[in-house]
Parts: sequence; C-alpha cells; structure tokens
Amino acid sequence: MMTRPLRSVLYIPGSKPRAIDKARGLAVDAIIFDLEDAVSPEEKAAARATLAEELDKGGFAPRFTLVRINGLETEWGKDDAKAAAEMKADAVLLPKVENTAQLDSLAGITGDVRLWAMMETPRGILAAPEIAAHPLMDGFIMGTNDLVKELGARATADRVSMLPALGQCLLAARAHGIAAVDGVYNAFKDEEGLAAECRQGRDMGFDGKTLIHPAQVEIANRAFGPSEGDLDLARRQIEAYEVAKAEGQGVAVVDGKIVENLHVDTARKLLAQAEAIDAIAKG
Repeated sequence: MMTRPLRSVLYIPGSKPRAIDKARGLAVDAIIFDLEDAVSPEEKAAARATLAEELDKGGFAPRFTLVRINGLETEWGKDDAKAAAEMKADAVLLPKVENTAQLDSLAGITGDVRLWAMMETPRGILAAPEIAAHPLMDGFIMGTNDLVKELGARATADRVSMLPALGQCLLAARAHGIAAVDGVYNAFKDEEGLAAECRQGRDMGFDGKTLIHPAQVEIANRAFGPSEGDLDLARRQIEAYEVAKAEGQGVAVVDGKIVENLHVDTARKLLAQAEAIDAIAKG
C-alpha cells in the first residue's frame, strides 16, 4: 500500500515548459504531467518530447510524479507509452480504464513501470475490483467530469450522482491496498466550494484531490492533512493504550471514548503521514 501523502495532485500540461518548471516549486504532494486532455492534437508529439526533456532535468522530488498518456486506442497512445516508459517519472496513468486487458496491453509496452488508472466510465467503475487487483496497479484517479457526462447526470454541489461510483472505487482501492484520489473541482476561484468538496472526499476516505490550478493546493493540503488536534489526540491514544496494555488491559479510555488496537493503528498511520508531509515540506 502506498504510504506517501497524496493530499494534492496537480495536473500540469506536458506541452507547457514554463508550467512544468513552476511545478518544481509548488507545495504539492504529486503531479500528473498530462499528455491527454490538456494537450491539443497538433501539440501531442512535441509535448511528449518536451515532457521527457523536463523530467530528465529532475528537480521534482520528493513529489510523486505521474505521466498521463493518451489511450492506447488513439493514434498517440502507443508512442506515449513507449516514451513514458523511459521518462524519469514514478508511474504511468492510463485514461478510461475499463478492464485489465488494457493494463496488460500497456504493461506490454512499459514493462514493470507502476501503473495508475483513470476511473471515469461506467464500465470502469463496475470493473474497479478487478482493475485494483492488477499486479502493477498502484492507484485510482477519479475522472468525475467524464463520469458525469457518461452517466447523463447533473453536477450538483452534493455530488449525489457521483457517490455510488466514488464509493465503489474507494472500496476496491482499499480492498487491494492501493491509493484513491478524488476528482477535480472545476471552479478554481471558488475556495468555499472546493473546501466543501475536499471535506466530503476526506470524510469518505480518499487520500487526496486532483487539482487544476495551483491556487487550489493549500486548501487540499489542509483538508486531507492531519490537524494539530488530530495529531495530539493520536499521541494521547497511543500513550494511553500502551499504559493500559502494560497493566494487562485490552482497551484504554481517552476523552471519555474507548481506545482499542484498531484506533491505535489509525493513530500511528496518522503520525506517519505527518512525518511524511513534513519531509515533503523540507524538500
């Protein structure tokens, strides 16, 4: 299971050298360098070369890096996959994944490079458990814009039309120990709306949120990261449980609530996340 923070996952067009360079200084946990939707057809070949050159320069660590290629069924996909396999990125992200055969085809080109899947079609959502179980699969990225379109749904603030799909993918991801990142919030100037959607995604259990603008990073980081109150409670839970355990008891009480082993496991993971976030902040 991926343990690194993925609070903020920012899309960057692979065709824009200045945007790619700026990403080296952003406080994001991960970057999706996009060769698909963010790049026009006439720019795709050049974007592939530009991105390879920029990634070769480095400077993105400790951020997690993914390259989103075009689908293998397109005229650009196979060349994207061949190029991505040689790029200095952590994983390849395949759009519109609907079955494991697509992942096998990609792996036939990229070898043992780790794979991520865009979950954005009804067929993909229904196949989420099988896709999550693929031996090279490390994470799901929710493509909520495409999913709304495919469902013929309306994009409402409560995302009620999305909840079954979000839950299905989250369950599959957790069952197979891979990451799950929520979809984008389109109105990048609407901070209140973004914060509300981040809270919803965090409450559901997502690791973080995909973003379309650097201005969204701070809100996502805050929503998906532990607060000082969370960390204080985690430390007190661990301490109280260790004392109870030393006294031969199986449970402790903190703030009037029972603390069992499962709560301590969650507390330890929270502290580990905080340490990893601190490491990213220090560069």
